[in-house]
Amino acid sequence: MIPLSLADIAEIVSGRPHGIPDDQLKVTGPVVIDSRKVEPGGLFAAYAGERVDGHDYAAAAVADGAVAVLATRPVDAPAILVDDVTRALGALARHSVSALGTAVVALTGSAGKTSTKDLIAQLLGELGPTVWPPGSLNNEIGLPLTALRAGADTRHLVLEMGARGKGHIRYLAELTPPRIGAVLNVGTAHLGEFGGRQQIAEAKGELVESLPSAAEGGVAVLNADDPLVRAMAARTKARVVLFGESADADIRAEDVRLGDDGRPSFTLHTPSGCSDVTMRLYGEHHVSNALAAAAVAHELGMPASQIAQALTSAGTLSRWRMEVTERADGVTVVNDAYNANPDSMKAALRALVAIAGGGARGGGRRTWAVLGEMAELGEAALTEHDAVGRLAVRLNVSKLVAVGGREAAWLDMGAKNEGSWGEESVHVSDARAAIDLLRSELRPGDVVLVKASRSVGLEQVAQALLADAEGEVAGR
Repeated sequence: MIPLSLADIAEIVSGRPHGIPDDQLKVTGPVVIDSRKVEPGGLFAAYAGERVDGHDYAAAAVADGAVAVLATRPVDAPAILVDDVTRALGALARHSVSALGTAVVALTGSAGKTSTKDLIAQLLGELGPTVWPPGSLNNEIGLPLTALRAGADTRHLVLEMGARGKGHIRYLAELTPPRIGAVLNVGTAHLGEFGGRQQIAEAKGELVESLPSAAEGGVAVLNADDPLVRAMAARTKARVVLFGESADADIRAEDVRLGDDGRPSFTLHTPSGCSDVTMRLYGEHHVSNALAAAAVAHELGMPASQIAQALTSAGTLSRWRMEVTERADGVTVVNDAYNANPDSMKAALRALVAIAGGGARGGGRRTWAVLGEMAELGEAALTEHDAVGRLAVRLNVSKLVAVGGREAAWLDMGAKNEGSWGEESVHVSDARAAIDLLRSELRPGDVVLVKASRSVGLEQVAQALLADAEGEVAGR
């Protein structure tokens, strides 16, 4: 963040100094909410959580180098007291971003936000210093923390915006007003909160409504292949740039194909030229993500040839998202366990089949889909879990392992009802049971996908498979 004195910070956040010997001391380091991550010159924001109260670690944070603590009650350390730490962080982020004048890029969508954010960060990093959120820090706490990492040399600030209700994205956009806003898709994630795809579209469209006008440099990057996203063009004053495979898309892909290893290739078309792309990422769904990133980079001055080269070399920056690792015995583990919704689950299943579909071994590699609950689907939960189970059958996945309670049972039920499966689908109680099953039945050459909502914790399965002594990583 920009260096600010404690007096300045107190004014910005409408806070009250407490136990501060010198209010001209400056915060020059990052703002953190984990006392273990404090850096010299930083600011520690104390949150009172269900299990841990950050206020109890205030003194330790200052001892480790924090200049002061942002808190809601007096602590045994220099502090700025506020009524609401989250709102204070937002005010601080708004001030910092406004003072910097950096180019702010924001994106939202039902699926693919984090993967696309990672691609945008890698492309813009070639144009100048770029700050982006690690993982998916896309809410009212994570977004300000990311924005406050930007400094005087930051040329681009890339932000991911999530929403679980109407008004959430509008609030985030007010904290860090973007010049470029990208909407990737409108899917079925968080159906339980929103009630339907039209309501999701209303919430996602708050991003384009928050953009400056075309005359002021605002750009709305919209998915031409998603009718609900394309329709958002009528909701913005910004200039609209379409991406997709549609013929009228400004940034489009032609001749999309999957290699034997499941990695997509295509010809990138932009207003400034065309170039071929072969991605390192797995699955055809990454083509749309790549086009969104290409549209943003093109708007910020990157030529088509450089975009294509950067997309070809780009990898995954965030953990547990289509991480493909081959063990020494030839078993391939696809760890996509960070999160799941119906759209991303279906894309992951297709990627699993593509990864197993060719290469030096030819066809015939067995595929395992180790799947768990997709959370926050509300009344659509039964239908969506059933549909994923049925899709596993239609894609000819060799074996489905449904992990967990009621929702996992619905996955298993869908598969068995679709294909009259018997042993091809199994319902197990937890990650430990899934690990035991896989260890007893995996064969060299098998491909294992692990995916569920974050709350399920299925990354344990992938980690256990990779930690097995007989499966030391060979690298891929």
